[in-house]
Amino acid sequence: MSVPESQHNNTQALVIARDLAKTFDVSASWLSRVIERKPRQLLKAVDGVSFEIERGKTLALVGESGCGKSTVARLLVGLYEPTRGGLTFDGQDAHAAFKSSDAKAMRKRIQMIFQDPYASLNPRWTVEAIVGEPLHEHGLIKDEQELKDRVAELLKSVGLSALDMVKYPHQFSGGQRQRISIARALATAPEFLVCDEPTSALDVSVQAQVLNIMKDLQRERGLTYLFISHNLAVVRHVSDKVGVMYLGQLVELADKHTLFDNPQHPYTRMLLDAIPKMKDTGRARTPVQGEVPNPLNPPPGCSFNPRCPLANARCKTERPVLKDLNGIKIACHAVEEGRH
Repeated sequence: MSVPESQHNNTQALVIARDLAKTFDVSASWLSRVIERKPRQLLKAVDGVSFEIERGKTLALVGESGCGKSTVARLLVGLYEPTRGGLTFDGQDAHAAFKSSDAKAMRKRIQMIFQDPYASLNPRWTVEAIVGEPLHEHGLIKDEQELKDRVAELLKSVGLSALDMVKYPHQFSGGQRQRISIARALATAPEFLVCDEPTSALDVSVQAQVLNIMKDLQRERGLTYLFISHNLAVVRHVSDKVGVMYLGQLVELADKHTLFDNPQHPYTRMLLDAIPKMKDTGRARTPVQGEVPNPLNPPPGCSFNPRCPLANARCKTERPVLKDLNGIKIACHAVEEGRH
């Protein structure tokens, strides 16, 4: 596949997120607040997340449910507008582009694969209509026969058959539906794919097939991925770099091998400790201790301090910032002070 001229600019990362934040107003109605004398309630779903993704690479974001991973995904594809911070895509301000007349051109280059293959496909449309919709929408193909040929080609690229075009989503298994979603996302020949837990609704054996297809497509087309998952085994399989999120913030960002072989942040260690390992069958596993605090009322200082075995007085009052330390980025007073 030929690479457009704009893609030869390799001096900087393709995707650069700077201090991305999204706050939702989850207050009761005005009247209820007046009667009950309650203040407004604001939920900081994402609170100052920064990262870069190089062209052709995969950054995985991991963390427990409710840590803000999916909100980051929606910020990157323009489904949400950030409360603060910004996103640069190929040197361009992506959120400014999403609001301008260039929105279609930007959306063509950034696509998303959603978590639930049962909810993300229109049950009343044939596969041909589903996969062909982006081609129609972006005016990429006008001719009916050419459209059929292109849809057939896209289906083959994800391991399905051209004969599947006339079928409806209910005639497919979960794994096949997710392949249809991938084919639809690839229709506009995007450079950047945001994948929000694309395999979490699938059986383990099917997960591997879908992940292998995604890796093959990345190799063939030079795709850049943001991969969101809570499954660390999946992350180990697909990523180049891993970012660990906790309560809307990045707490550790490192390349995959460094993170899995030598995790630094107490939360990352806790997550990795909870994975069953074949060779440690006799060893008692450390469960992930405690509960995620209420995001409407996060603890002061480091938001992980109530669950952290290394927390001290500083951790309870001062919020750590993401710093470069020994070749990784980490937000932890204990690691910084060598308390581990």
